[in-house]
Amino acid sequence: MKSLVPGVLRDEPQFARLFIGQSLSVVGDRVSFIAVPFAVLSVGGSASDVGLLAAAELVPMLVFALVGGVWADRFQRHRIMLVSDLVRFAVQGLAAALLLTGVAEVRHLVLLMIVFGTADAFFMPAATGLMPLLVGADRLREANALRGFVQSAGLVVGPALAGGLVALAGPGGALAVDALTFAVSAAFLARLAPREMTSETTRPTPGGRFLGELRAGWAQVRSRTWVWSGMGAISVYHVVVLPSVFVLGPVLAQDEWGGAAAWSVVTAGFGIGSIVGDVCAYRLKVRQPMALAAAALAVGSCQAVIIGSGAPVAVIAVLEAVTGVAVSLFFVTWETALQTHIPEAALSRVSSYDYLLSAGLMPLGLALTGPVSDSLGVRPTLYGMTAIAVPAALALLCVPAVRRLPAHASTTTSGSDCGTGTGDDTVHAAPEVSLP
Repeated sequence: MKSLVPGVLRDEPQFARLFIGQSLSVVGDRVSFIAVPFAVLSVGGSASDVGLLAAAELVPMLVFALVGGVWADRFQRHRIMLVSDLVRFAVQGLAAALLLTGVAEVRHLVLLMIVFGTADAFFMPAATGLMPLLVGADRLREANALRGFVQSAGLVVGPALAGGLVALAGPGGALAVDALTFAVSAAFLARLAPREMTSETTRPTPGGRFLGELRAGWAQVRSRTWVWSGMGAISVYHVVVLPSVFVLGPVLAQDEWGGAAAWSVVTAGFGIGSIVGDVCAYRLKVRQPMALAAAALAVGSCQAVIIGSGAPVAVIAVLEAVTGVAVSLFFVTWETALQTHIPEAALSRVSSYDYLLSAGLMPLGLALTGPVSDSLGVRPTLYGMTAIAVPAALALLCVPAVRRLPAHASTTTSGSDCGTGTGDDTVHAAPEVSLP
């Protein structure tokens, strides 16, 4: 049985605690993603109210992501995550109670989702920054791949579980289960004992000036060509590609494919591909991982043209599975690269810019996709999305700093791109390509 447990879980007990708690929380998040829209509809809300609730959760990311990054570099990251989990436990628990007692209104749910989104904005930069304090540098890729595996598996398991819970206990019961997963996650976070940061060079100090600390974090981004160009490509993916999936995919499914059942086949295909991609990321070692990641992002950016191709649903599902593999490879590699090459003391601030430019800007794409498709047509819009997104990913592959970034950080430098500070990386020793 021991041999069936991934090595990073056996060898890194602190990460194992985080992994168990977060695995349950991820499943709860997937349940909530399905339950919340039904909760709005169950209290007499409209489709516009469903969109309002989604915005109420996402907008705080724009406001608080950078604050969360500074705080996570200034204070203990696992404590910030613990407080965030406790807040989200209270929010989901209160929402569940209001729904189960029949007194919930849309305005109550909107206010609660604003609080939930704010707590989420503090959690994400802290979680990225915590990983190097729990896992050795040589195991970061494996740890991130396992986290990605749970996220991908949640895409398959979560909706099925949510459907059963909503049918049996209503949206309130489903949210109560989500609340319990946050409580379990908080219990595991309370037992964590991460090591201390090894570099204090760019670490904020309690009482320091917020804007100065924020500028120091941006300097870490600006001095690395591979980081700011990577963030640009990720922004295009979130603003252009994902709206094709979230908005126009269901529209085509409803109008041409026969409805939600066909769309569920396509989304399941992507989820299965994502799981395969995480397994590949766990096992695959390459000399310049960001070159592979950029190529994978180009493949993942083909989702819009696949959805609008007019192919049979089964073919679209298979092709979406291929893009799922690519997307998982990209994001596992990207997170590992940040955690490997960014100084520990600035990592959460750098990741907060990442979240701001990805999840924070995605509502813009969601808002524009509908009107653009109404004007141009669904398929022309999907083709146009691909014409923007794929070249953006290929442009990332053309950046020398991206292609040359090694798998491991230099042991002779700190704070800049492998010793140059310009983003034009010097190649350092890295393991050969292998498939263990």
